[in-house]
Amino acid sequence: MPAEKKLWWSSSTEQTYKELDTDPKQGLSSAAIKIRLESYGFNELPEPKPPSPFKLFLNQFSSFIVWVLIVAAAIAGILGEWIDAIAILVIVILNAIIGFVQEINAERSLAALKKLATPTCKVIRDGVLQTVLSREIVPGDLTLLEAGDLIPADGRVIQSVQLSTQEASLTGESLPIHKMTNPLAKRELPIGDQKNMAFMGTVVLSGKGHMIVTTTGLNTELGKIASLLSEHKEEQTPLQIRLAGLGRRLVFLCLGIVASVFILGIVQGNSFLNILLIATSLAVAAVPEGLSAIVTIALAISVRKMAKRKALIRHLPSVETLGCASVICTDKTGTLTKNEMSVRKIWVSQEQIDVSGVGYAPEGNFELKSQTISLADFPELKRLLETGILCNNANLTHTEQGWQITGDPTEGALIVAAEKGGIKKKELETRNPLLGEIPFDSERKRVSVLRRTSDGNVLFVKGAPDLVLNRCQTVLIRSGKVSLTPFLKQEILNSNHDFATGALRVLAMAYRDIESDKSIEESMENNLTFVGLVAMMDPPREEVKQAVQTCMKAGILPVMITGDHKDTAEAIAKELGLMMEGNLAISGVELQQMSDEQLKKSLRDIRIYARVSAEHKLRIVRMWRSLGEIVAVTGDGVNDAPAIKEGDIGIAMGIKGTDVTKEAADMIITDDNFASIVNAVEEGRGIYDNIIKFVNYLLSSNIAELMVIFAGMAIGFKDPAGNPFVSLSAVQLLLLNLVTDGFPAIALGMDPVDPKAMERLPRKSSEPILSSRFSVQLVLISSTIAAGTLIACHFGLRTSAALAQTMAFTTLVVLELVRVQMVRSQYHIGFFSNKWIVGALVSSLLVQLMIVYLPPLQKVFGTVGLGLTEWGVIAIVAFGVGMGGYVINRIFRKRQA
Repeated sequence: MPAEKKLWWSSSTEQTYKELDTDPKQGLSSAAIKIRLESYGFNELPEPKPPSPFKLFLNQFSSFIVWVLIVAAAIAGILGEWIDAIAILVIVILNAIIGFVQEINAERSLAALKKLATPTCKVIRDGVLQTVLSREIVPGDLTLLEAGDLIPADGRVIQSVQLSTQEASLTGESLPIHKMTNPLAKRELPIGDQKNMAFMGTVVLSGKGHMIVTTTGLNTELGKIASLLSEHKEEQTPLQIRLAGLGRRLVFLCLGIVASVFILGIVQGNSFLNILLIATSLAVAAVPEGLSAIVTIALAISVRKMAKRKALIRHLPSVETLGCASVICTDKTGTLTKNEMSVRKIWVSQEQIDVSGVGYAPEGNFELKSQTISLADFPELKRLLETGILCNNANLTHTEQGWQITGDPTEGALIVAAEKGGIKKKELETRNPLLGEIPFDSERKRVSVLRRTSDGNVLFVKGAPDLVLNRCQTVLIRSGKVSLTPFLKQEILNSNHDFATGALRVLAMAYRDIESDKSIEESMENNLTFVGLVAMMDPPREEVKQAVQTCMKAGILPVMITGDHKDTAEAIAKELGLMMEGNLAISGVELQQMSDEQLKKSLRDIRIYARVSAEHKLRIVRMWRSLGEIVAVTGDGVNDAPAIKEGDIGIAMGIKGTDVTKEAADMIITDDNFASIVNAVEEGRGIYDNIIKFVNYLLSSNIAELMVIFAGMAIGFKDPAGNPFVSLSAVQLLLLNLVTDGFPAIALGMDPVDPKAMERLPRKSSEPILSSRFSVQLVLISSTIAAGTLIACHFGLRTSAALAQTMAFTTLVVLELVRVQMVRSQYHIGFFSNKWIVGALVSSLLVQLMIVYLPPLQKVFGTVGLGLTEWGVIAIVAFGVGMGGYVINRIFRKRQA
């Protein structure tokens, strides 16, 4: 049977040796090594060739809207409009540079995976312990494992002396895994439950042991994840798809304008060349050349805003993608919870005590029936806390980053609980020196230490409640030691059951006075006195419950995907409000047994996936996406990287996330907090609102400009001398596009988030920027602006062509500035909430006044000074257009509701 298909955890050590043809003492021979290297290849992960900077830069020109702008620049150049052509090209190139800088460090996931492999390891070959390159080990190699080692390949543990590993990079769970050598009977086991296996890229925390290598390279669990990453194909974000659709619509619009103006001009008797020049110039003007750059600038501004809210963006379009997320597949440990084990409840002396305060900060109280108690009044509680510290190898320290635990988080929780009662670990250990220890292992499920105390030698025991309780003869209560009667034993077991069903991790504490000076031995672990139970958990983050409620209100479904046990995950989910009546929680094994059709049918009811593998998580994400949902995926371990890469928006944890996960992600949460993800979603919705605002503003302005010229030609405007009249000159159009349109549009990108943004349902990924409804509203408002401009223009024609063009030009500027607030009025934000808008409006108006009244600029732009009468006409027109726009917005808002 090929090594990679064998269920090695179910094989005995003897069977493993036989299957892999390895000598238990001599290991593999040099000849066997050579043959296996040829058969299996080197133990390494392939490193993909990174994309060249040149290719990354070229990728910035792949969007349809960018090509529309390039064609528009070419047409402008052919027609001799060099200023317009150069301006468009500069905008396109600046846009490409911004995107290039953001993405230059992307696409390194597999390279980061390779860095996890250890360069050397110790193996037994030809009967000799030797150090070899990790890439040269093969299935069948006998490998030595010691504390601090990075495990070089997957293997079956054949010898364990207090061997424990940290497998968070694969499973996502940070608790130590104590390794055993016995075979496991089940045929289906998640990685976290394969306690007689060691895995490539994980770390040996303590102890030592030997393993026989079973799989190497791409056949390891880490290698499978690398393969999943390499299978991922980059897809366009919803924003990129929408902008491409908008670009196509604009092309058809431009072609329609060219054809219409050309036909109309020929019918009116204009020369062929002249009318072609006018029509093509209008088509170039119709394209909002600043759109792509303004979108990029708005996204970049939002990146800075999100950084202040603990979210770092690695890929610009991901900002907006977050805004339409409809499902968040989130890890549990450290994201929904604090990743800091905390003692929550204690059973001692037939009383249940609550412990307040969460995390590693030693702040909190002990409460009995809602009343705070002190250890001085409760000596049995003090004895229990002291036992937890004296059977303990962890340490609590305070650094600039806060309180931290070194060692097993479970033992750390016991230290923190004791500190809350004023018990200091170092002081207690100094007063009670260690005489001997029987360490914890996965078979004994307890640890015992012998210490010299002021009352003589005492054996302190900590471990699994049922095993410890079975070795007790007495129990410590208020009146002293009493016999452990069946009634008392059942009371303790009932409390243990209540704690365990509440997803609390329970440890029992016991002790025994040792009269002689004998060395510690396992036989001493009998006739113990039971002290109590300590129940702990990794508590939910305080702010996450509100964040989950916000998600629900916003139509976003949070789904927990964790490597932890189902009961624990379910309890956390219920406490956070993530799981309601009728929702389901399933394990990775149950998921494995479901067909795609069964999973699809149950998908919206399943809120928790527990004990899952990388393949499981990837399958869940793909299934959600197949239903048309926009999926955000969070994670921190190597096992999360494929799913993060597959999601519409991948989110890595900044504190405990691996380099692999961060490289695969679009966004990094710097505080590992689910609430920060929800904040980022809100910011994403805000940036999409801003994009819609300036698309709305730019298109309505550009369409209005075109309508003014086209309608003036269609009506047949003549100047006072009877010559054909064009409402706006080419240079006036250029200024409108670059200044009056540009400044307010950029400022719109800086608008604050609508306070009610998270009260709306997510947008559909298929929803275009320029929907049919939006298009009709846009045309109506543009028509209103054009009509008002033509009225002012007609008023000026009674005097002179120069005054008429100045009236049209100035009216259009004023109406476009009025249009800015009309666009913003559809959102719940005040006029002065964005100082940049105020500045842009004032600046645009000042520029226009300078053009109208300064003689040098009058010559350049063909304007004349306006009197009070003309300004009165413009004011009346502005008021009328403003009211018309208000009515149109109200009508369409009601229809939308």
